[in-house]
This record gives sequence, structure tokens and C-alpha cells, in this order.
Amino acid sequence: MKSRFLPFHLLYLSLALGLPACSKKVETGIPVGQFASLTGAQATFGQSTDKGVRLALEEINGSGGVLGQPIRLITKDNQSKPGETSTAVRELITRDRVVALIGEVASGRSLEAAPIAQRSGIPMISPASTNEKVTEAGDHIFRVCFIDPFQGTVCAKFARELGATKAAILTDVSKDYSLGLAKSFKERFSREGGKITGEQSYSGGDKDFSAQLTAIKAANPEVVFLPAYYTEAPLIIHQARQFGITVPFIGGDGWDSPELISVGGPAMEGCYFSNHFSNQSTDPQVVAFVNAYRKKYNENPDAMVALGYDALRLLADAMKRAGTSDPAKVNTAIAATKDFQGVTGKITLDEHRNPNKPAVMLQVKDGKFSYVETVKP
Repeated sequence: MKSRFLPFHLLYLSLALGLPACSKKVETGIPVGQFASLTGAQATFGQSTDKGVRLALEEINGSGGVLGQPIRLITKDNQSKPGETSTAVRELITRDRVVALIGEVASGRSLEAAPIAQRSGIPMISPASTNEKVTEAGDHIFRVCFIDPFQGTVCAKFARELGATKAAILTDVSKDYSLGLAKSFKERFSREGGKITGEQSYSGGDKDFSAQLTAIKAANPEVVFLPAYYTEAPLIIHQARQFGITVPFIGGDGWDSPELISVGGPAMEGCYFSNHFSNQSTDPQVVAFVNAYRKKYNENPDAMVALGYDALRLLADAMKRAGTSDPAKVNTAIAATKDFQGVTGKITLDEHRNPNKPAVMLQVKDGKFSYVETVKP
């Protein structure tokens, strides 16, 4: 009888003492958190950023990692929903014990996360949130993209270059991103001698824009500034063409998605938008990045991919300069970033933790995004 029950007693003893018989696999590497809209209304933003981050992760870890350790990426999907970001970020900080955060693309979701990261003393790098309020949340909040005042200025100057003296603005009042861009465009276009002939608004998720477009057509603008996300921009422009509005629309980086063309179709032809990156660049570093991305994903990278790639690489560079993964010291190293060569441009962070870097203007031409010009700060 004793021999029959001996294995049971040994198993019980091993469980009680925590012996390796049933031990849990120990995770290794430097834990870095990413929160992104992998599903939901703005899923292509999060999916593109995630692909860029993972390409950078593969390259960094393939070259020996950071400080002799691999980076261990822990990703949470906020489903593009308000409220989900704060839950994801708290889990990453308190449960997963990440030493830094990468996220988000949407300014509203970055603004939701920033106070949590700031209170916790965890550095957070946004790949693409352009609203200027994001880094105002505190000295632990950074970004690798330009900000709305610059982007709005670029679009206003470009509209004047097109010869436009009259512009209408159609703003998404539910998005901090859209409100910020509209404000800076209006100020710069007026300063450049242009006239705003009308301002209309809508709320993200709307499908019928007939009232706003009727008013815009009556105002007879020469361009329409539409600081929207790709989820609404093609719908609006398609309806605008049905209303007989033939002038170019100009947007910001929120347009950057294949869905802009797949949904908007021929209505998008001749429209322009500002962006962080062009995969048509002949810069050797960009060419190498584009080729590596094509090899991994069998498609061309967009700006969100490039910004995600730059965000993780800049974080890794800061860890190396800090000589540690301690969040406080890494934070100091990120703030001191100067002349970091990213694929979206050379990055030097100013006293507000924003980079001074150029923008590009792209045009929808023959169903593709075509490079027009680069605009420096």
C-alpha cells in the first residue's frame, strides 16, 4: 500500500515546496509595453504601428538586444475605444511591470494614458499623437512625431502654394486631433492672406454629411481642409463629389491608410495630405527599412509603420545611453535625445519633449500616395 501512494506523496511535496515538477515558465528580457488600436474603428493605425514596432524588435533582438538582454514586448489592444486604454496601461504598469510604454497613435487615447504613465514614473513614447497637449501631461511623456501646430501650418502654407485664397474647414469635434489641426490651419491660412469662407463640424461615426457639405458648397471655397481620420475622410469626400464640390481636399496624417483609397475610390484623386514619411524616399536608411519591411510583410510601409519603428528604436537607444533599464534613468536619456537618425527624419527632442523634424506632402494620384514635397520646420 505504501508503494502505491508514494508517487502521490512526492507530487504533493513537490507542489508544496514549489519544486520544478510544475514550475511556471519564467519570462526573460526587458519588459516594454505597447498599447494600440489593434481592432475597432481605427484598427489600421494600431496594426501598422504594431508591425513597425515588431520589425524594430526583431532587428534589435537579432543584434544582441539591449544591455545584453532581449526586449520583451507586451502588447495590449484598446479596441479603439475610450476607457480601454487606461485599463490596458494600468495592467502593463502594475501587473506586467513594464519599464517603458509605446503608444498611442490617436491623440485622445494618448491623453488618456499619459497621466497614468506620469504618476507611475514610466516613460511613454507616442509614435504618432500630434495634439500638442499630449506631452504637456508631464516630463515622462514623449513623442517621435511632429505636432499639430506645425502640421496645420504645413497644410495652410501648401494650400496657399496651390493658389487658394479661400478655404473652408470641416472639423470632427469629437477628436482632439481634428480640433488642434483646424485651429492651427485657420490661424496660419489667415496670416498668409487667405480667407476662411466657412467652418462646419461633425462627430466621429457620422455617416451623413449633406448639411455640412451644402453649406460648404455655398461658401465657394477653393480648397477644403479636412483634419479627419481615414474612417470618415473618404466618406465625406465621396459625398462632396456627389454634391458637385470639385475643389481639392487637404488633410493631415490621419488620412494615412489604404482604406482612404479603397473606400473613397476615384473621389480621392487630386487630394493632398501631410504626413511623416514617404516610402518613395531615396535616402539609403529609408530604402533599407522599406526593403526589410517588404520582405517581412509583403507590402509597403506607411507612416504609422515608420513611426512605430522609430519609437522602439529610440527607446532602445536611450536604454543603451542610460546603461540601464531603470525607468527614471531611461526617462532622462530619452529627454536628452539629439540627432537620432530615424526613418522619419533626424530626431532631436526639445524642452517640451517634441521632435523638430520635417513633414512631407502627399497627393492621391492614380490610386496611390505620391510624394509632392518635403517641408522643414
